[in-house]
Amino acid sequence: MTNEFSDPGRVLVIVPTYNEAGNIAAVTARLRAAVPEADLLIADDNSPDGTGKIADELASEDPDGRIHVLHRPGKGGLGAAYLAGFRWGLDRGYDVLVEMDADGSHRPEELPRLLAALHWSDLVLGSRWVSGGAVVNWPASRKLLSRGGSTYSRLMLRLPVRDITGGFRAFRARTLLGLGLDEVQSQGYCFQVDLLRRAVQRGFTVTEVPITFVEREHGVSKMSRSIVVEALWRVTVWGIRG
Repeated sequence: MTNEFSDPGRVLVIVPTYNEAGNIAAVTARLRAAVPEADLLIADDNSPDGTGKIADELASEDPDGRIHVLHRPGKGGLGAAYLAGFRWGLDRGYDVLVEMDADGSHRPEELPRLLAALHWSDLVLGSRWVSGGAVVNWPASRKLLSRGGSTYSRLMLRLPVRDITGGFRAFRARTLLGLGLDEVQSQGYCFQVDLLRRAVQRGFTVTEVPITFVEREHGVSKMSRSIVVEALWRVTVWGIRG
């Protein structure tokens, strides 16, 4: 469905946060340096560690006014935070909306390559599992879980993508508008699978760009058994229904 797309237009990077006080300032600085023409929306779920307050300070101190903060009432999950961020950005006319983690695992310096791939794509995925992609500082068990989850999802849902659960992504606004976001109920990493399967089903052009994923140095991972169970259950149901 891609038309010629030489200029990405206005870019909004959405970074959900929950207890990321030790990471958000550094990630923000790296992003502003890597893609200075992009805006940043920090979607904070009322973090008890004061991440929201730090985000407000970063926004007030930004000389270009490109840092924005969306305060949410409480921890509602990754999917809900991104959906709120998407709606915020679409309402304000952004042309490209980007998903990116707050913990430094998604390197902002690689974002220009994702945006460049929008020249021929509707959705660009930062991929750990294609040639040139890599994961740093993960134990073998975590790599097995991630690769196994992507493989299972790819086979069950017949998706022509290697990294299905990754969360470093660049969407055209019209792609998001075509995904039926009001119908999305999945959370956690399953949210990423859900959006991807919707994009493929609707005929959008999806491109994978290799990235190096670096395990967080500060804070605690949000991965949990319940997230894994939800993903397995939903993928299985979607696969059976076809």
